Amino acid sequence: MSNYIPIPDRAFEFAVRITMLCSYLDKQPGTPRLLAAQLFRAGTSIGANIEESQSAESDRDFISKQSIALKEAKETRYWLRLLIKSEMMTEAQVKNLLDECEQLIKIIAKSIVTTKGKLEK
Repeated sequence: MSNYIPIPDRAFEFAVRITMLCSYLDKQPGTPRLLAAQLFRAGTSIGANIEESQSAESDRDFISKQSIALKEAKETRYWLRLLIKSEMMTEAQVKNLLDECEQLIKIIAKSIVTTKGKLEK
């Protein structure tokens, strides 16, 4: 039995975890609340754009939606790194999220490259 999880489901589960982190951050005073809003927007947008790409009208449309998801994933990685570097969270607290974000970036980028390759044939 495989542990394969479809990318839309992985991105959704990632968004759930981001939502829980942001809920925690939102209860903190000051700057963590501001960062929570940015992280929430970017981290939940990844899955929304992947989900939207599943109904793309063409390969170009698919690439466009996936490219937005990739940008949002990279922005999410930025906010997670900032939380660590600014000592609002420890690396241990967000390591699993950061690792999953890196995996999503790789998967989405590969999907874009593969689809672009189909267009060039």
